[in-house]
Amino acid sequence: MISYPDRSKDSLQKPGTPSVPSVERTLAILESLSEANTGLTLPELSRRLSLPKSSTHCLLLTLERRGYLVRNERTRRYMLGLKLFSLANVALSGIKLREQASPFLHALMQRCRMTVHMAILEHDEAVIVEKVEPPPGVRRIATWVGKRLDLHCSAVGKALIAYLPEEKLLRLVGEHRLARYNENTLTSFRRLKEELDETRRRGYSIEDEEGELGCRCIGAPVFTGPGEAIAAISVAGTTAEIQPETIPQIGELVKQTAFHIAETIRSYQESNVTSM
Repeated sequence: MISYPDRSKDSLQKPGTPSVPSVERTLAILESLSEANTGLTLPELSRRLSLPKSSTHCLLLTLERRGYLVRNERTRRYMLGLKLFSLANVALSGIKLREQASPFLHALMQRCRMTVHMAILEHDEAVIVEKVEPPPGVRRIATWVGKRLDLHCSAVGKALIAYLPEEKLLRLVGEHRLARYNENTLTSFRRLKEELDETRRRGYSIEDEEGELGCRCIGAPVFTGPGEAIAAISVAGTTAEIQPETIPQIGELVKQTAFHIAETIRSYQESNVTSM
């Protein structure tokens, strides 16, 4: 069992642990701008926060370049950018997904007695938004909510990209090197495309020791529309727990679970539309 550093609230707030000044200033800028309906200029922010203009300008420029702020060229006022709203939407959608999917994920874990994950696609990576662990005594997988996984060598990643248009898939592969973790990792576009073709044919994805030796995962996309995967789920276990002859049976369970989650999400969305 891997032991991790204590990340509890108490440990993060120990008196002897100093805050990072630049982060404190950055957050103060964002909070100040959130309270200003028409934005603020550099001199106004500098005065309001009692910060030197030079360091304030550097922070503003960095935030603008990353998309967290926008600057009106005419008024020279800074306002919150779309990147912040995008991150908020991802967080909110992850919370709602967990609420709606939780009973199905727990039922899947009880059927398989292995770790169950749910992930979404964000910034060309699969991000785990929910994890259901098996009962005590069963080997635990070293993953956590918030962990980012490569798309080409994880079951949730393959499930998320299997139905993408080819031009989007080419862009992903072109912009991100297919990292090699061991001799099983798919590192060529041709091999990856063949695997994604098989994923669509089966209806579920397989990760066979491609990210970590000794581990197998089986995933399936959660569709909210034709070819539109809002998330993916997976069962993760050891090669002893997921053997070649049991893959089809587990794959069908994962597919059924993904289908039921999708039905629940669609019903929720339709009820919200009719109530507006």
